[in-house]
Amino acid sequence: MQRTSLYESHIQSGGKMVNFGGWEMPLNYGSQIHEHNQVRNDAGMFDVSHMCAVDIKGDDSKLFLETLIANDVGKLKVYGKALYSCMLNEAGGVIDDLIVYFLNDEYYRIVINASTTEKDLDWINSQAEKFDVTVDPQDELAMIAVQGPNAISKTYTAIPGVEEVCAGLKPFSAASIGTLFVARTGYTGENGFELMLPKKAAEFTWKMLLDAGVEPCGLGARDTLRLEAGMSLYGSEMNEDISPLEAALSWTVDLSNHNRNFIGREALENLKAEGLRKTIVGLVLEGKGVIRDHQLVRTSIGDGEITSGTFSPTMGKAIALASVPVGSKEMCEIQMRNKWVFAKIVRPPFVRNNEVLV
Repeated sequence: MQRTSLYESHIQSGGKMVNFGGWEMPLNYGSQIHEHNQVRNDAGMFDVSHMCAVDIKGDDSKLFLETLIANDVGKLKVYGKALYSCMLNEAGGVIDDLIVYFLNDEYYRIVINASTTEKDLDWINSQAEKFDVTVDPQDELAMIAVQGPNAISKTYTAIPGVEEVCAGLKPFSAASIGTLFVARTGYTGENGFELMLPKKAAEFTWKMLLDAGVEPCGLGARDTLRLEAGMSLYGSEMNEDISPLEAALSWTVDLSNHNRNFIGREALENLKAEGLRKTIVGLVLEGKGVIRDHQLVRTSIGDGEITSGTFSPTMGKAIALASVPVGSKEMCEIQMRNKWVFAKIVRPPFVRNNEVLV
């Protein structure tokens, strides 16, 4: 099993370590709910070094990425500007979701998921053969996500020089300070940074953040936070058999340039022409209980399935994302332990910036 460069830091903080996609990662440090609330109310940090940053360089970098992903990197023109998108197969299914950062016209950085890294790199390398580019996984980088309403100010306190460079940095933008790459991105629905830095500097940086009052948080809180924020998870809301259109990720697809023939475009256009049958909605349970993945959902116009379910610490209610027939609205029923319970159909996100939105 693989370990990140912060493994010993997790042990010292009492992290409960579990196997996560072949990586030994902290599930929590004692209380998942405390860690969840810490991010909503103050500042918490996550070791996300198991994710993979990949640098794409070369004369054809822009052209390659315009072909590889469904969103258009041509919109990125300023150093550090980023966008979220999906990498598709020819059938329009999602190979992975990712973030792309623009460094210059011949240099981009993408961040892919840990559980799909090997598959993703095989796909990226096979597609890159047709272009004048190099594909360079950044194996010596660690990644720390600092999230919460006080995340930015506490990062400024912890790491000298960050405030001078990052003050005024807008969401989905990044800046560099020497070997430190600081991005205004995250997976919690709160303010904050994702820091990419050399592995050898990770433990020291983690300790500086601890000293500034940023608490360590594990995979458990990361999942409840992302679900409250209505953020999709690869393997749950999307996979190689589900298109971004069916995963309610149409906003990550750019079809405006008719000359940009990205992989999967024809399949998406055919799907749009035929009409979507399924989409992702939010559900809030009316009574008591916890919604679980793969439970059956019954709406007035057809059946669906829970893709991600949990108990929301912020709302004090069970919530879920579910794949249901397009047009489903108002109320539905969820099969829980051989009985049907009512849930309200809502539009995600459930919570953003510690504010309940549904």
